[in-house]
Amino acid sequence: MKSKDKREKEFDAIRMTREIKERISREIEGMDVDQLKAYFAERRAKLYSGF
Repeated sequence: MKSKDKREKEFDAIRMTREIKERISREIEGMDVDQLKAYFAERRAKLYSGF
């Protein structure tokens, strides 16, 4: 049975995932393989630098 209560979502994971994927696509558009490797190495370093 479906709920008739339509509340605004506080957090929409699907929308956030799509926005992130679109942002990354714009950032890496036109890069060659070496540039892509450097881009993802830099992102990975930032992600794990807090540990």
